[in-house]
Amino acid sequence: MKKRKVTRIVRGRKTVDGAGVHLRRILGEQTVVDFDPFLMLDGFDSTNPQDYIKGFPWHPHRGIETITYLVSGTMEHEDSLGNKGVIQSMGCQWMTAGSGILHKEMPQPSERMLGCQLWVNLPAAKKMVPPAYRDIAPDDIPVVMSDKATVRILSGSHRGIRGTLDNSYVQITYLDVTLPADASWKYNEARDDENLFLYLLEGSLFPEVRQQSAESKGCAILYSVPVPGEDTDEPVEVKAGPEGARFLLLSAPPLKEPIVWGGPIVMNSREELEEAFRELRNGTFIK
Repeated sequence: MKKRKVTRIVRGRKTVDGAGVHLRRILGEQTVVDFDPFLMLDGFDSTNPQDYIKGFPWHPHRGIETITYLVSGTMEHEDSLGNKGVIQSMGCQWMTAGSGILHKEMPQPSERMLGCQLWVNLPAAKKMVPPAYRDIAPDDIPVVMSDKATVRILSGSHRGIRGTLDNSYVQITYLDVTLPADASWKYNEARDDENLFLYLLEGSLFPEVRQQSAESKGCAILYSVPVPGEDTDEPVEVKAGPEGARFLLLSAPPLKEPIVWGGPIVMNSREELEEAFRELRNGTFIK
Protein backbone atom coordinates (compact mmCIF):
# COMPACT_ATOMS: atom_id res chain seq x y z
CA MET A 1 0.00 0.00 0.00
CA LYS A 2 1.15 3.52 -0.79
CA LYS A 3 0.45 6.53 1.37
CA ARG A 4 -2.23 8.79 -0.09
CA LYS A 5 -1.77 12.53 -0.15
CA VAL A 6 -4.27 15.35 -0.50
CA THR A 7 -3.84 16.52 -4.08
CA ARG A 8 -7.00 18.53 -4.71
CA ILE A 9 -9.70 20.27 -2.68
CA VAL A 10 -12.89 21.26 -4.51
CA ARG A 11 -15.34 23.62 -2.82
CA GLY A 12 -17.85 23.76 -5.63
CA ARG A 13 -20.30 26.56 -6.31
CA LYS A 14 -23.88 27.42 -5.51
CA THR A 15 -26.30 26.85 -8.36
CA VAL A 16 -29.95 26.14 -9.15
CA ASP A 17 -31.04 22.96 -10.95
CA GLY A 18 -34.21 21.03 -11.69
CA ALA A 19 -37.33 23.20 -11.41
CA GLY A 20 -35.61 25.54 -8.97
CA VAL A 21 -33.60 23.56 -6.41
CA HIS A 22 -30.84 25.51 -4.68
CA LEU A 23 -27.76 23.33 -4.18
CA ARG A 24 -23.98 23.31 -4.19
CA ARG A 25 -22.38 21.58 -7.17
CA ILE A 26 -19.17 20.07 -5.84
CA LEU A 27 -18.10 17.84 -8.73
CA GLY A 28 -18.89 18.38 -12.39
CA GLU A 29 -17.38 18.48 -15.86
CA GLN A 30 -14.24 20.25 -14.61
CA THR A 31 -13.36 17.44 -12.17
CA VAL A 32 -14.09 14.26 -14.14
CA VAL A 33 -10.46 13.40 -14.90
CA ASP A 34 -9.22 13.59 -11.30
CA PHE A 35 -12.32 12.00 -9.75
CA ASP A 36 -13.05 9.32 -12.41
CA PRO A 37 -15.46 7.40 -12.30
CA PHE A 38 -17.36 9.95 -10.18
CA LEU A 39 -18.99 12.46 -12.52
CA MET A 40 -21.07 14.84 -10.49
CA LEU A 41 -21.80 15.52 -6.83
CA ASP A 42 -24.54 17.89 -5.72
CA GLY A 43 -24.88 18.73 -2.05
CA PHE A 44 -27.94 20.22 -0.43
CA ASP A 45 -28.39 21.65 3.05
CA SER A 46 -31.35 23.91 3.78
CA THR A 47 -33.91 24.65 6.48
CA ASN A 48 -36.04 26.59 3.98
CA PRO A 49 -38.39 24.35 1.93
CA GLN A 50 -38.64 27.05 -0.74
CA ASP A 51 -35.05 26.17 -1.65
CA TYR A 52 -36.00 22.71 -2.88
CA ILE A 53 -39.73 21.82 -2.97
CA LYS A 54 -40.03 22.49 -6.73
CA GLY A 55 -37.83 19.44 -7.08
CA PHE A 56 -36.70 17.59 -10.18
CA PRO A 57 -39.70 16.79 -12.44
CA TRP A 58 -39.57 14.03 -15.06
CA HIS A 59 -36.21 13.88 -16.81
CA PRO A 60 -34.13 11.22 -18.64
CA HIS A 61 -30.83 9.53 -17.83
CA ARG A 62 -28.63 7.13 -19.78
CA GLY A 63 -25.12 5.76 -19.27
CA ILE A 64 -24.75 6.50 -15.54
CA GLU A 65 -25.82 5.57 -12.04
CA THR A 66 -27.30 8.11 -9.64
CA ILE A 67 -27.06 7.69 -5.88
CA THR A 68 -29.23 9.90 -3.68
CA TYR A 69 -28.45 9.83 0.04
CA LEU A 70 -30.35 11.77 2.68
CA VAL A 71 -28.94 12.40 6.13
CA SER A 72 -32.03 14.43 6.98
CA GLY A 73 -35.22 15.04 5.04
CA THR A 74 -37.74 13.26 2.83
CA MET A 75 -37.83 12.84 -0.95
CA GLU A 76 -40.48 11.16 -3.09
CA HIS A 77 -39.36 9.50 -6.31
CA GLU A 78 -40.87 7.68 -9.27
CA ASP A 79 -39.58 6.19 -12.53
CA SER A 80 -40.70 5.01 -15.96
CA LEU A 81 -40.41 1.36 -14.88
CA GLY A 82 -43.32 1.86 -12.49
CA ASN A 83 -41.20 2.07 -9.35
CA LYS A 84 -42.02 4.68 -6.76
CA GLY A 85 -41.11 5.30 -3.16
CA VAL A 86 -39.90 7.70 -0.50
CA ILE A 87 -36.34 8.25 0.66
CA GLN A 88 -36.38 8.91 4.40
CA SER A 89 -33.67 10.38 6.62
CA MET A 90 -30.60 8.11 6.59
CA GLY A 91 -31.91 6.29 3.53
CA CYS A 92 -30.56 5.95 -0.01
CA GLN A 93 -31.90 5.42 -3.52
CA TRP A 94 -29.48 3.85 -6.02
CA MET A 95 -30.51 4.00 -9.67
CA THR A 96 -28.78 2.41 -12.63
CA ALA A 97 -29.97 4.39 -15.65
CA GLY A 98 -28.24 2.06 -18.10
CA SER A 99 -29.92 2.08 -21.52
CA GLY A 100 -32.38 4.76 -20.45
CA ILE A 101 -34.86 5.71 -17.78
CA LEU A 102 -37.17 8.60 -16.95
CA HIS A 103 -37.61 9.57 -13.33
CA LYS A 104 -38.54 12.39 -11.01
CA GLU A 105 -37.39 13.31 -7.52
CA MET A 106 -39.50 15.63 -5.38
CA PRO A 107 -38.11 16.71 -1.98
CA GLN A 108 -40.78 17.25 0.66
CA PRO A 109 -40.85 20.07 3.24
CA SER A 110 -38.61 19.05 6.15
CA GLU A 111 -37.09 20.63 9.22
CA ARG A 112 -33.76 20.25 7.43
CA MET A 113 -32.88 18.86 4.02
CA LEU A 114 -29.31 17.53 4.18
CA GLY A 115 -27.79 15.09 1.74
CA CYS A 116 -26.35 14.72 -1.72
CA GLN A 117 -26.71 13.13 -5.12
CA LEU A 118 -23.74 11.44 -6.77
CA TRP A 119 -23.45 10.49 -10.44
CA VAL A 120 -21.19 7.55 -11.29
CA ASN A 121 -20.11 6.77 -14.84
CA LEU A 122 -20.83 3.34 -16.29
CA PRO A 123 -18.11 1.55 -18.29
CA ALA A 124 -18.58 1.53 -22.06
CA ALA A 125 -19.48 -2.16 -22.09
CA LYS A 126 -22.28 -1.54 -19.56
CA LYS A 127 -23.72 1.75 -20.82
CA MET A 128 -26.80 0.01 -22.24
CA VAL A 129 -27.55 -2.48 -19.47
CA PRO A 130 -31.21 -2.69 -18.38
CA PRO A 131 -32.17 0.03 -15.90
CA ALA A 132 -32.50 -0.87 -12.22
CA TYR A 133 -33.94 0.95 -9.22
CA ARG A 134 -32.97 0.04 -5.66
CA ASP A 135 -34.03 1.61 -2.39
CA ILE A 136 -31.83 1.23 0.68
CA ALA A 137 -33.76 1.62 3.93
CA PRO A 138 -31.97 3.14 6.95
CA ASP A 139 -32.22 -0.10 8.94
CA ASP A 140 -30.57 -2.05 6.10
CA ILE A 141 -27.30 -0.11 6.32
CA PRO A 142 -24.67 -1.81 8.53
CA VAL A 143 -23.09 0.39 11.22
CA VAL A 144 -19.55 -0.16 12.53
CA MET A 145 -17.87 1.62 15.42
CA SER A 146 -14.32 2.32 14.28
CA ASP A 147 -11.66 4.40 16.11
CA LYS A 148 -14.29 6.58 17.87
CA ALA A 149 -16.07 6.93 14.53
CA THR A 150 -19.53 5.75 13.59
CA VAL A 151 -19.32 4.31 10.08
CA ARG A 152 -22.41 3.45 7.99
CA ILE A 153 -21.58 1.19 5.03
CA LEU A 154 -23.77 1.80 2.01
CA SER A 155 -21.57 -0.04 -0.49
CA GLY A 156 -18.27 -1.91 -0.42
CA SER A 157 -16.93 -3.08 2.91
CA HIS A 158 -15.24 -1.82 6.07
CA ARG A 159 -13.43 -3.92 8.66
CA GLY A 160 -14.79 -7.09 7.12
CA ILE A 161 -18.43 -5.94 7.12
CA ARG A 162 -20.14 -5.81 3.75
CA GLY A 163 -22.34 -2.88 2.82
CA THR A 164 -25.94 -3.00 1.73
CA LEU A 165 -25.27 -2.95 -1.99
CA ASP A 166 -22.61 -4.72 -4.03
CA ASN A 167 -22.62 -2.92 -7.36
CA SER A 168 -21.68 -5.16 -10.28
CA TYR A 169 -20.66 -2.44 -12.74
CA VAL A 170 -18.34 -0.15 -10.77
CA GLN A 171 -17.04 -1.40 -7.44
CA ILE A 172 -17.76 1.56 -5.18
CA THR A 173 -16.95 1.92 -1.51
CA TYR A 174 -19.44 4.35 0.01
CA LEU A 175 -19.06 5.11 3.72
CA ASP A 176 -20.83 7.69 5.90
CA VAL A 177 -18.43 8.57 8.74
CA THR A 178 -19.27 10.60 11.85
CA LEU A 179 -16.49 11.79 14.15
CA PRO A 180 -16.85 13.48 17.56
CA ALA A 181 -14.99 16.70 18.34
CA ASP A 182 -11.21 16.51 17.87
CA ALA A 183 -11.28 12.78 17.13
CA SER A 184 -8.91 11.18 14.61
CA TRP A 185 -9.72 8.39 12.16
CA LYS A 186 -7.60 6.23 9.89
CA TYR A 187 -8.53 4.37 6.72
CA ASN A 188 -6.26 1.96 4.86
CA GLU A 189 -8.62 -0.31 2.94
CA ALA A 190 -8.57 1.32 -0.51
CA ARG A 191 -6.60 -0.37 -3.28
CA ASP A 192 -3.80 1.60 -4.91
CA ASP A 193 -5.67 1.64 -8.23
CA GLU A 194 -8.71 3.41 -6.77
CA ASN A 195 -9.57 7.09 -6.73
CA LEU A 196 -10.59 8.12 -3.22
CA PHE A 197 -12.16 11.31 -1.92
CA LEU A 198 -13.99 12.64 1.11
CA TYR A 199 -17.08 14.85 0.93
CA LEU A 200 -17.54 16.89 4.09
CA LEU A 201 -21.24 17.11 4.98
CA GLU A 202 -21.01 18.84 8.35
CA GLY A 203 -18.43 20.31 10.69
CA SER A 204 -14.77 20.70 9.89
CA LEU A 205 -11.95 18.31 9.14
CA PHE A 206 -8.17 18.36 9.05
CA PRO A 207 -7.39 16.28 5.94
CA GLU A 208 -4.12 15.17 7.56
CA VAL A 209 -3.69 15.33 11.32
CA ARG A 210 -0.41 17.22 10.96
CA GLN A 211 -1.95 19.79 8.64
CA GLN A 212 -2.75 23.08 10.35
CA SER A 213 -5.69 24.30 8.25
CA ALA A 214 -9.10 22.68 8.55
CA GLU A 215 -11.61 22.35 5.73
CA SER A 216 -15.26 23.24 6.39
CA LYS A 217 -18.41 21.51 5.15
CA GLY A 218 -19.29 21.44 1.48
CA CYS A 219 -15.92 20.47 0.03
CA ALA A 220 -14.51 17.37 -1.66
CA ILE A 221 -10.98 16.32 -0.67
CA LEU A 222 -9.17 14.10 -3.18
CA TYR A 223 -6.47 11.72 -1.98
CA SER A 224 -4.09 10.44 -4.64
CA VAL A 225 -1.38 7.79 -4.49
CA PRO A 226 2.13 9.28 -4.93
CA VAL A 227 4.58 8.22 -7.60
CA PRO A 228 6.68 5.06 -7.10
CA GLY A 229 9.60 5.52 -4.75
CA GLU A 230 7.47 7.08 -2.01
CA ASP A 231 5.78 3.87 -0.88
CA THR A 232 4.79 3.65 2.78
CA ASP A 233 2.15 1.84 4.80
CA GLU A 234 0.59 5.02 6.18
CA PRO A 235 -3.21 5.24 5.77
CA VAL A 236 -5.50 8.14 5.02
CA GLU A 237 -5.75 9.96 8.35
CA VAL A 238 -8.11 12.76 9.30
CA LYS A 239 -9.02 14.69 12.43
CA ALA A 240 -12.32 16.39 13.23
CA GLY A 241 -12.49 20.01 14.28
CA PRO A 242 -13.89 21.25 17.61
CA GLU A 243 -17.50 20.76 16.44
CA GLY A 244 -16.91 17.26 15.08
CA ALA A 245 -17.30 16.18 11.47
CA ARG A 246 -19.51 14.10 9.24
CA PHE A 247 -18.21 13.09 5.84
CA LEU A 248 -18.63 10.56 3.07
CA LEU A 249 -15.71 8.44 1.91
CA LEU A 250 -16.00 7.32 -1.71
CA SER A 251 -13.55 5.22 -3.68
CA ALA A 252 -13.62 3.24 -6.91
CA PRO A 253 -11.24 2.25 -9.71
CA PRO A 254 -11.15 4.81 -12.55
CA LEU A 255 -12.59 3.79 -15.92
CA LYS A 256 -10.14 5.88 -17.99
CA GLU A 257 -12.60 6.02 -20.89
CA PRO A 258 -13.70 8.94 -23.10
CA ILE A 259 -16.61 10.95 -21.74
CA VAL A 260 -19.13 12.85 -23.87
CA TRP A 261 -21.59 14.61 -21.58
CA GLY A 262 -24.93 16.07 -22.58
CA GLY A 263 -26.95 17.17 -19.54
CA PRO A 264 -28.45 14.03 -17.93
CA ILE A 265 -26.87 11.66 -20.46
CA VAL A 266 -23.21 10.56 -20.43
CA MET A 267 -21.82 8.41 -23.24
CA ASN A 268 -18.44 7.59 -24.80
CA SER A 269 -18.84 9.25 -28.19
CA ARG A 270 -20.63 12.16 -29.84
CA GLU A 271 -22.51 9.70 -32.06
CA GLU A 272 -23.87 7.82 -29.03
CA LEU A 273 -24.95 11.08 -27.41
CA GLU A 274 -26.70 12.31 -30.54
CA GLU A 275 -28.45 8.94 -30.88
CA ALA A 276 -29.74 9.21 -27.31
CA PHE A 277 -31.26 12.64 -27.90
CA ARG A 278 -32.66 11.53 -31.26
CA GLU A 279 -34.40 8.63 -29.48
CA LEU A 280 -35.79 11.05 -26.89
CA ARG A 281 -37.32 13.13 -29.68
CA ASN A 282 -38.67 10.05 -31.46
CA GLY A 283 -40.10 8.40 -28.36
CA THR A 284 -37.80 5.35 -28.59
CA PHE A 285 -35.51 6.21 -25.66
CA ILE A 286 -36.95 3.65 -23.25
CA LYS A 287 -35.91 0.12 -24.31
